Amino acid sequence: MTDTDAQIRVVVVDDDPMVVTGIKGILAAAAGIDVVGSALSGEESLEQVALHFPDVVLMDIRMPGIGGIEAIERVVNGARPPSVVALTSFDSDDYLFRALEAGAAGYLLKDIGPADLAEAIRTVHRGEPILSPHSLRQVLSTVVANRDQQLQRAAVELLAELTDRELEIAARVAEGLSNQEIAEATFMSPATVKTHLNRINAKLDTSNRVHIAVMVERARMSGAAPPRLRTAPRRQP
Repeated sequence: MTDTDAQIRVVVVDDDPMVVTGIKGILAAAAGIDVVGSALSGEESLEQVALHFPDVVLMDIRMPGIGGIEAIERVVNGARPPSVVALTSFDSDDYLFRALEAGAAGYLLKDIGPADLAEAIRTVHRGEPILSPHSLRQVLSTVVANRDQQLQRAAVELLAELTDRELEIAARVAEGLSNQEIAEATFMSPATVKTHLNRINAKLDTSNRVHIAVMVERARMSGAAPPRLRTAPRRQP
């Protein structure tokens, strides 16, 4: 593998050219990250993703035309989907939840520091969440407020397809544990945990660990969740 192959390929999307230029400048100095494309609209972001097949997309939320939420949904449901990180100036629970529901693997504010931005890209590329346990609880509290019984039943039916080991891992994802923490708790390697997570996502038709957590919470709310999910210990704040 060459140095170029090892680079995390990133596409930056924002309707403000100065923001795009600034982010590209920041990431140019970040080890292991290569900005392979940029876009000034949701429409253009789809073209850039299809052209470059990036590993990570930084997607602005509020844009004219195809907005960031719709663009995220299209990107994650396309061929060879990258991990998408919602990038916004607005610290809003509504934007957070809508972005994650659309398939975003994380949510960042534009005032994030250069080192933190680079590390966030590396983190999401590893398949880890860019949400703290506190932020995850904010998302799940929104799920709790939406007591849609049809969604709850669908979650129970999908989770029934998981093996006992996969259910255990799904429960720990819902507690906000990282791959490393799950590996330590279950006496597995992080690579094995990642393999299980890929299988879980395939069976649940989810795109990331936040969606797995939402599915688990919906099943718990139904009262018909598998015993392993009903009895899973919850991480304390």
